[in-house]
Amino acid sequence: MSETITRTTTEAPNSFTQAELGWEAWLEPLPLEELTERHYAGLVDKGRANSPYFRLLVRDPDILGARTRTDNDIFYNEKGGLTRALRELSATAASRTNGCIFCASVHSRFASHYSKRPDDVQRLLDEGTAAPQDDPQWRAVIDASVALTVVPNEFGAENVRALRDAGLDDVAIIDAINGAAFFNWANRLMLSLGEPTPPKA
Repeated sequence: MSETITRTTTEAPNSFTQAELGWEAWLEPLPLEELTERHYAGLVDKGRANSPYFRLLVRDPDILGARTRTDNDIFYNEKGGLTRALRELSATAASRTNGCIFCASVHSRFASHYSKRPDDVQRLLDEGTAAPQDDPQWRAVIDASVALTVVPNEFGAENVRALRDAGLDDVAIIDAINGAAFFNWANRLMLSLGEPTPPKA
């Protein structure tokens, strides 16, 4: 049985940022020295053992392995479909909607890196998902992500039409949906297990 741990931070970040935040679990992550080959197989990437979040999830290595392979396929498999920048934008919009400051920080950095448009990404973080975006694809992806995140059945034919009118084909539309849907779930899991910590000095 995992035991709760003492909160070591004095104040969790309370605003959206592209800074690299830390994360603190409210339950005991699996200690590094207790990781077995089965745990490392569940992590998929051994570097994730440095993250308290993944060391918490790896208590069930089979579920984490399936989760991580799904994540990797949605965001890293660029054989056609949506650009990496727009995949990261979909995750950022979902995270901004759900109030997941940590996930929004991670995926907004990726969206800025791959799009080379950090000011547009920052506007999304600062002003919210309704903030003006001049690019029709950005607007359509953000709106679709919000609709899926708030209440999934809010997403409908008009969102698909907007994505298609913005120039996305069926595979790209599926990628936009998958990115938002995955992070709609992932945000809620992370929000229930711990909290972000301030950037390292």
